[in-house]
Order: sequence, then C-alpha cells, then structure tokens
Amino acid sequence: MTEKVAPVKTLKGKLVSPPDKSISHRSALFAAISNEKSVIKNYSEAADPQSTLACLRQLGVEIQQQGMEVTIQGAGREGFKKPDEPLDCGNSGTTMRLLAGIVAGAGIECNMIGDDSLSARTMKRIITPLTEMGCKINGRDGTYAPLQIGAHRGIRGMRYPLPIASAQLKSAVLLTGLFGDEPTEVVEHVLSRDHTERLLELNTEPYGTGKIIRSSKADILPAQNYTIPGDFSAAAFWLVAGSIHQDAEIQLENTGMNPSRIAALEVLNQMGANILVVNPRSEGKEPAADLMISPAELKAIDLDPVLVPNCIDELPVLMVAMCFADGTSKITGAEELRHKETDRLSAMAEILKKAGASIEEKDDGMLIHGDPDFSPKPAIYPSWHDHRMAMAAAVLATRASGVSQVEDAECTAISYPDFWAHLKQISR
Repeated sequence: MTEKVAPVKTLKGKLVSPPDKSISHRSALFAAISNEKSVIKNYSEAADPQSTLACLRQLGVEIQQQGMEVTIQGAGREGFKKPDEPLDCGNSGTTMRLLAGIVAGAGIECNMIGDDSLSARTMKRIITPLTEMGCKINGRDGTYAPLQIGAHRGIRGMRYPLPIASAQLKSAVLLTGLFGDEPTEVVEHVLSRDHTERLLELNTEPYGTGKIIRSSKADILPAQNYTIPGDFSAAAFWLVAGSIHQDAEIQLENTGMNPSRIAALEVLNQMGANILVVNPRSEGKEPAADLMISPAELKAIDLDPVLVPNCIDELPVLMVAMCFADGTSKITGAEELRHKETDRLSAMAEILKKAGASIEEKDDGMLIHGDPDFSPKPAIYPSWHDHRMAMAAAVLATRASGVSQVEDAECTAISYPDFWAHLKQISR
C-alpha cells in the first residue's frame, strides 16, 4: 500500500497513544512463566505483540483474548510443551530474543523463525551468553535466525557485563537466569529500558553509573495484572509533528513515562520544544501521563551519546525535528541503528536527502544542518517495510510543499495500526 501525504497547515486534536509495545511483549511472556493467572488490559493489537501471543500458544500456554484484554494462565517454568511447528516471530526482534531466553533456559526443543527482515538481524549477541550459561542454542552461520534450541543439562548462573546498552540482550540473559539454581548477575554500565526488572520485580542494586540486576530459580514470578500505558515511542512522532508546525495543538492521553524510555522528551526539551506533562499517574508498575504539544522554535543540539540507548527507537523522527532546528545538530554513538529492522541510519539519510535536507551520514550517526524555514520537497519515500521509517517520512511530508508518497505504508501496523487514521484525524 502506498499512502499519499498532503501538506498540513494545522495539526489539532486529542489522541490516545497506542498500547506500549515493549510492555505488551513482556507482560505476555512474564505471565506465561508465572504460575498465576494474569489479566492484562490494553494489550497492543500491533503485529509484533500478537506474534508473541501466537508463539506462546504454540508452546501450550492457555490464552484468551477479547479485544485488548488478554487473560493468560501461567504455565510456570516447567509447563511449556514442545511446539509442533517452528515458532514464527514475524518481524519482532523482541519476541525472538526474549522468548529465546525463556525456551532456551527451559530447554524446550524448537526452532525459531522470522520474516526476511528479522532473519537478517544479528542474534549472535544472545547466542553467545546463553551458550555460556549452558543453553543449547545456535543460528544460521552462528549468527542469524532460524534459531535452533535444544535440551540442556542445567543452567549455570554467571556475572555478565553488558557489552552494549540493549534491553533485549539484558532481558534474554535475565530470563535464562530464572532457570538457574545460582544467581545470574547482569552488570549494566549504561542504563537501558527497565521494563523487565520492574515487571518481574527482580533484585537490583546501584553500580557506578549503572546497576546490577539478578535472577535465579529463587525468584517468585508475579502475575501480570495491570493496564498497559500508551507507547512513548509512538507518541514521539506527534511530539515532533506538533513541534515543527506553526499551528499545532495536540493532546496525547495515557502515555507511558518510564524514566528509561523518555530520553526523546529530554532531547526535544533541550531543543526548545513546548511539551507539557500533565495528570501524572501510575499504570501498574509503570508511570503514565498526558502530554500537550504546541509549536516551538527549535534549536540545534549535539546529542549526548549517553541518551542514545534510551531514545534509539525515536532517533529517526528526532532527525526530522533537527531538520527544522536553527543550526547544525550532531548525533554520535548511534551505530545500533544499523542493526534494526533496516539500516536506519542509511535509510533516514536517504529519506532526508530526498526531501532536500542538508545532512551528512556518519558511521555512528549524522550531522543535520537545520533550517527553521526548511520546506521539504515532495517525494516518494521508501519505507524498507520498517514502521519507524514510514512514520518518520510521513511526519516530514506534512511540512512539504506538495503531496508526497510513502511506500509499503501498511508496515506501520507492526507497532501503530492506527497511525494513518490518527494523522488524518488531526490534520487540517
């Protein structure tokens, strides 16, 4: 599907952020390994979290779903069944990496597969530590899906300093650690999103600028009974859209405000954005709030690399914001973008160049020479079937001088099924 995006003069309206994708994945996975029954409300209908549910059903987990409410009878650590078919993770790296931590820890013989995009993403980062812990796990060329999981003789606890700031890697190791008699310690020098340790109530302690998180068989796994807040990563597209338009008034309701997820808000505030956080509250173990966005005169910044891990998913649309900022913005320390659904650094460089932006792609980031009066050229934007590329291109196109097109636009359903409807709803 190709979506046409016309220039927009005004963005006004109230939107409810879609359910948080990261929390949706984890709530289902953690409910499955608990011995309790869990009722999860506002579960994401996006394709990726639905892949997680489908894989759990293949493992024999009892799941009932009525709209956005999911009831899961936990199978416990020892209740999974060997699946008859490969576990199809679709496009979801979170499904594959976190579920691999569980099934490899449990010693469930199975194969894990994904679509072409997921099959091109490295899984070596989880294969190496899980193998050291005693798991039987291997991949194509020792690096890529399909993954082959086998039975093992026991899980060995270990101390594991994270080589990169990755919540998926951290979570995979901790989930495998839940099957070991001795504790596994993950040492996190640079903090990444902390949903796993929050929702599983794992033991943590400060360690320098980071922390140590521990898991073992001794951990009692709680039921996952809560309402999932809105996805901040999805909200970020509207934070930028409202900031770069001269006539905008957008209200986002029920947005997740986990401190380990909202670095993009800090970045936009540094750039001079007008974003108000109102009605703060809690949704289960996660903070949430409503956000009010209005136009701003943005200024360029040198993005602190320390913030990159916690705004990695929002960086593509932050690059759009930087095109309209006064001065040259510099992004470094973002090499991880090259290992997402597509090479997002190269993809965004192509999108921005098509729009006529002045940018310089670097190995680990980008220089963006912004202009408050920037008027993007109408263009046909490829999405590489990457949901965040499609949505970033759409936000950029709303400021263009003519009608643009976004190819393979249906890929937004991976994380934000209502994105195009919401864009039309608030566009004037």
